[in-house]
Amino acid sequence: MSRQSPFGHPFLLGFDEIEQALDRLAKSSGDGYPPYNIERVCRTETEPEKLRIMIAVAGFTSEQLDVTLEENQLVVRGRQAEDKGRQFLHRGIAARQFQRSFVLADGMEVVGADLSNGLLSIDLIRPEPARIVRRIGIQTRD
Repeated sequence: MSRQSPFGHPFLLGFDEIEQALDRLAKSSGDGYPPYNIERVCRTETEPEKLRIMIAVAGFTSEQLDVTLEENQLVVRGRQAEDKGRQFLHRGIAARQFQRSFVLADGMEVVGADLSNGLLSIDLIRPEPARIVRRIGIQTRD
């Protein structure tokens, strides 16, 4: 049985990339680790409006974190090595790996990442697109 695409209408042309992104999101894991927030940072006189992704990565160092941009997907990975020399009487904080992905719209730019107080902040901006109006010439064929 095939699924009916919401982008199958004849007036919606060229939206197949959006459909693929939605399929990717549907297949992504529902694991809630690590928790994250996404906030809008208002425009100032010197800075454009930003989106900020804040991921709780307590216990990770910057060397154990990897932030990459793979095509239009922002991927954050964390890897902690198990320290064999430590003996725990109680282990409530797990040393685990994670991967968290965010699909970015075309034109989104990652402007930086910062690790402070166990929170990894990644700032994104979307440059204002130029509004272009172009007249299309009509040819007459006999």
